[in-house]
Amino acid sequence: MENNYYYTNETITIKSFQAIVVGSGISGGWAAKELCEKGLKTLVIERGRKVEHNKDYPTAQLAPWELKHRGIITDKFKKENPLITKSAGFGEDNAHFFIEDATQPYIQEKPFDWIRGYQVGGKSIIWGRACQRWSDHEFAAPAKFNYGLDWPIRYKDVEDWYSHVEKFIGVCGNADGIEAMPDGVFMKPFDLTVVEQHVKEVIAEKFGRHLVHSRWAHITEPQPIHLEQGRGQCQARNLCMRGCPFGGYFSSVSSTLPWAAKTGNLSILTDAVVHSIIYDEVKQKAIGVRVIDAHTKKTYEYYADIIFMNASALNTNLILLNSTSKRFPNGLGNDSGVLGKYICHHNYRASVWGKIDGFEDSYVFGRNPTDSIIANYRNLGKQETDFKGGYTTFMGAYRQRLDESTTPETIGTPFKEAMVEPGKWHVYAYLQGETIPKKENHVRLSKDQKDPYGLPLLITSVGYDQNDDKLTQDFLTETTKMLASAGVYDIGSIDNHQAPGLDIHEMGGCRMGKDPSNSILNEHNQMHLCKNVFVTDGACMTSTGNQSPSILYMALTVRAVDYAVKSMQTKSL
Repeated sequence: MENNYYYTNETITIKSFQAIVVGSGISGGWAAKELCEKGLKTLVIERGRKVEHNKDYPTAQLAPWELKHRGIITDKFKKENPLITKSAGFGEDNAHFFIEDATQPYIQEKPFDWIRGYQVGGKSIIWGRACQRWSDHEFAAPAKFNYGLDWPIRYKDVEDWYSHVEKFIGVCGNADGIEAMPDGVFMKPFDLTVVEQHVKEVIAEKFGRHLVHSRWAHITEPQPIHLEQGRGQCQARNLCMRGCPFGGYFSSVSSTLPWAAKTGNLSILTDAVVHSIIYDEVKQKAIGVRVIDAHTKKTYEYYADIIFMNASALNTNLILLNSTSKRFPNGLGNDSGVLGKYICHHNYRASVWGKIDGFEDSYVFGRNPTDSIIANYRNLGKQETDFKGGYTTFMGAYRQRLDESTTPETIGTPFKEAMVEPGKWHVYAYLQGETIPKKENHVRLSKDQKDPYGLPLLITSVGYDQNDDKLTQDFLTETTKMLASAGVYDIGSIDNHQAPGLDIHEMGGCRMGKDPSNSILNEHNQMHLCKNVFVTDGACMTSTGNQSPSILYMALTVRAVDYAVKSMQTKSL
């Protein structure tokens, strides 16, 4: 069959594998790559449709006028999809990579905007691509300052795995020697704009804070390993969420899954909704996965020696909670009762913006798909504020297309002539704040309502607290001060109080820890009570930190695969 590693339930004939990976996104693709490279016959189960790199990017090369509505979402579609159309980057040109609201229902006990992309590649096709490493402070802070469970690992445990991932996916950035944000294996970064460089110099001098180049999963200098993947240089089109035909940014569709397929050890099962993990009471371990065909609704079972859960945080929680047995009546490995608890996310509620005069003899190259970063400067190794945790500030500067104060026209010859030259520089910054894992922030299964596949609906009950309010206000105050000191004026700011979920960084529910009484996973992302099941997507997170989490998921995944395969070889699983 075409691309002989793609199957549906009706076409797959093999039922037993050495490894099963649930989910094909950022972490699932890495699990597949590492398992296949180590020689394991691996089945990746994806609830969504088949997507192949380049072939299935229908809008990648379209001009705006070639889109039916010129890229605009219609009022009818917004009315039918009030949730998904809030998502950052969502548009007519990439709507096919997001779910539609009505097809995938859930219950919001508190407002929570659950953003999902169900296809091979998952949200790796539409992710933000920021790739900062966590510092050791982020692993240590929750226990040190008494706002969360102690991580069973520290930075040194994942440092080499970060490097392993960065070399393969391609990360641009600069070695800055900043304590808050460890350096990595980088290609040259996108240049700072002249205004960003100005802000960098001012805040370093006046505040002792660090604005650094973007650390983004974009190839700026293709290395042999990237060319071998069939990927090329980022073209600075900033059309990433359409799917990149050049492979300029990392996705599992363009990188890890094709690489896994080259080994001959990969099978990908599409349109297969995972119902539960099958637990054998006699063997006292998981033996496989039960799935529902998305089209026929028939049930199938597939078997493996080890199972990796990478369905994305909330779906992984749903599947594990639904994986009940006589031994585990409350969900797989859930003797502690903490499965589904301590769900957390990142705080993206606040932003600041303004104008700056001068610098009008400079412009920019292309459409930079990255933002510069002001590294965390709050509670770094010490508690110095009345809130817990820290925050990353994403920042950028751009030139408006025209000066609206002198060209009020929006049509006609004067307007077209004004468009020839850019207008003033504008500056923006937005928050990515740490939130505190709390037991009351949780997901659970509905007892009486089902989804279209017969699974219990997921109930989300996640909210903000006073700590989030204080952190948000500090960001607004400090960012306004920094920009004003650099000469930015007409400064505006907002705390939009958006619901959790729009950050698309849902984490927790199946957290790592040292003690089975208050955690589900050990230091190797292995279930304490079901040793052949590993969870390496966002569900495993013990706290959120302030850095973007996706590259940590990748590093934890390759580390866990290494441990799992070695354990299989020594028959200790």
